[in-house]
Amino acid sequence: MNAYIPFLVTGLIVGSIYGLSAMGLVLTYKTSGLFNVGHGAVCAAAAFVFYELRQEHGVPWPVAALVTVAIFGTVTGLVLERLAGVLSEVTTTYKIVATVGLLVAVRSLVILIWGPEQLTFDPFLPQQQAFKVSNVSVSWDNVIDMAIGVAAALGLSMFFRRSRLGVAMRGVVDNPALLDMSGTAPARVRRTAWIIGSMFASVSGVLFASVTFQLDVNVLALLVVQAFGAAAIGRFQSIPMAFVGGLIVGVVQKLISKEFAGHEVLRGIDLNVPFIILFIAMLVTPRGRLQEVGRKVKDRARSASPFGVRTRTGGYLALLGAALMVPHFVDTRLSLYSTGVTQVILFLSLGLLVRTSGQISLCHVGFAAIGAAGFGHMLNHGLPWGLALLLGGLFAVPVGAFIAIPAIRLSGLFLGLATLGFGILLAQYAYGQSWMFGFGRLDTRRPEFGGLDSDTRYYYFLLAIALAAIGIVVAVERSRLGRLLRGLADSPTALTSLGTNLNMIRVMVFCLSAFLAGLSGATYASLFGSVNQDSFNYLQSLVLLAVLAISGRGTVTSAVTGSLLLYVLPGYIDNPDHFSLLQVGFGLSAILAAALSRGQLAGAIGRVAAAGKERTLSPWRDRVDPLHTLPAELLTSTGVHR
Repeated sequence: MNAYIPFLVTGLIVGSIYGLSAMGLVLTYKTSGLFNVGHGAVCAAAAFVFYELRQEHGVPWPVAALVTVAIFGTVTGLVLERLAGVLSEVTTTYKIVATVGLLVAVRSLVILIWGPEQLTFDPFLPQQQAFKVSNVSVSWDNVIDMAIGVAAALGLSMFFRRSRLGVAMRGVVDNPALLDMSGTAPARVRRTAWIIGSMFASVSGVLFASVTFQLDVNVLALLVVQAFGAAAIGRFQSIPMAFVGGLIVGVVQKLISKEFAGHEVLRGIDLNVPFIILFIAMLVTPRGRLQEVGRKVKDRARSASPFGVRTRTGGYLALLGAALMVPHFVDTRLSLYSTGVTQVILFLSLGLLVRTSGQISLCHVGFAAIGAAGFGHMLNHGLPWGLALLLGGLFAVPVGAFIAIPAIRLSGLFLGLATLGFGILLAQYAYGQSWMFGFGRLDTRRPEFGGLDSDTRYYYFLLAIALAAIGIVVAVERSRLGRLLRGLADSPTALTSLGTNLNMIRVMVFCLSAFLAGLSGATYASLFGSVNQDSFNYLQSLVLLAVLAISGRGTVTSAVTGSLLLYVLPGYIDNPDHFSLLQVGFGLSAILAAALSRGQLAGAIGRVAAAGKERTLSPWRDRVDPLHTLPAELLTSTGVHR
């Protein structure tokens, strides 16, 4: 038993920080209906603010902590409350898009200010020994970390049960109008909840950096997924259980690290315990217990194109002509466009899943990685290039079917969380295994026929594959399956009443989407002769969704636009700071696209135009044609006609 004590102690300490972050996340979700995927980015930003004040400017740590938690947390809470208010009238998909955009924007802003390198975080709490547990030394900073978490959990529980404001927070989402009638302003309640939640995020970010002695924006942004696992144990509703869930996640993580340390195949599983718990919780929790908070909003129907068939056909032919002329104008940047062509297929697969069928995927880069790994291994086993490419796409199909299992039970937010957890599990565990990329590189190659060793010819070859993928997606959207997918996004209940098997449709669309994503990964892997686990960063799945949201509503046009924005445009940017600014722009644009997803911008422009026309024409018409203002009966009786 003594061998487990150090891991239990460490697990409880780290778990209390997970629980603290999870409580802030659940609190804001319960009171606003917005589940903040960017919660971890707030944790990261707070830790960097504390670092800047204390280690760069020499501010005493109590003052730095007060500024970080009280001022930064309050300002962040106020901003996020306004964002939650704007997003209250949009669909769950666009809520996820907006908070993913927040994560992308804040992460890129942190990199822009402090750089991408990992920084050393000096501990600030007392490091002296407080006591021993079976010869395991527990320092005062460990005691303080644990005490903060326990005090916060108890304090919030008492606050919700016994205070008027706490009771108001429990009812603000379900019936804000009734709350307003009782004399309590719903906006003030939500504002207070977001301030408290952001303060919790700030505290957890600083404490986590102190425990790990490092500042890494990607690690800190990942803290939110640890909080997801903890919140899942509390079914995203119970704040005390979210804290208990954090303790469970922390302890299980450390115990597994001890047990699996000597097993090469299982090494790294401990890092993924929060994601495994999240994924399992999504599967085993009764469906009735996983109900999204807030009012359900239906997505508006896709508006018909304002252009006629001939105009659209001419536009597509012009786009194809431009693609065919690319090698004659881009010189040394042809590889950028070849990469972009392979990623058109990836955007097509994501658009088919998200836009057409209304499902959510935050692990699409993982599908591409599986396709790339399968392609490389098949080549190394001596299979012909074309067969290896096809098998690379097919290897992703069973994984897509596996992801469709939670899609059968879940939708919206919870499906997004499950796919995010699965994508991170792939990246942090599977990528390093020999059957994927290992810790080195996986060799690939181009085909050895038709002179495709030429960059120009290979670009045209990849373009032909992308056009074939476009043809498949267009054919699906125009088929009966496409109509069923649109019906799935619009009204699953109506499809069920017609006798349609929704589970089969979900499995089919996930499998088809995974196949296209795997094909994209395989063609991408063939470009450069080798790939490794860094080639398919799981965070890119989040950026993909954000860029898709700002690339238009058409499946094909958004795929082309998204690929140009995300993979071609950055190649023209040599300054790393400008690249980070571009990522910030992607995130902010995704937030804006989500906020305007109900057609608010078009409506506002229409109202302004109508008001302007009325102001411009009415006075002039009255002056020029005074008879216009006279009653029609009077004019008729006098024999005058307008």
